Amino acid sequence: MTGLWTEVCVTWPTIEMLGAGYNIYVVEDCCGATSPAAQEAALSRMVQAGAVRLTTIAALLEWQRDWKNKEHYGALMSLLKGQAGAYGIGVEYAYTMVHKAPQSALKPQVVARSAH
Repeated sequence: MTGLWTEVCVTWPTIEMLGAGYNIYVVEDCCGATSPAAQEAALSRMVQAGAVRLTTIAALLEWQRDWKNKEHYGALMSLLKGQAGAYGIGVEYAYTMVHKAPQSALKPQVVARSAH
């Protein structure tokens, strides 16, 4: 679960879905709140109700599921390299040092925009 306001858009649906028997994971760095205190209170409330907190990188890596399945591996690593800060640097390191790939092997694609 993610949402604009953690204390409203995420907390209530999460509590309702937990009550209905769903397993709910809250991607906490993809949520925002009206204050740091509101964010922490909302996350604490959801955890007390049974939700699991995780971050974007953890969610993305769990969605990959089976690391021997290479169908989406390159696209996922490209996304992480360009957007995941220090983890992205680690992806670049792994590609160049472990996989012996050239440093530009995971360069994010740039989509050209047309001028209006």
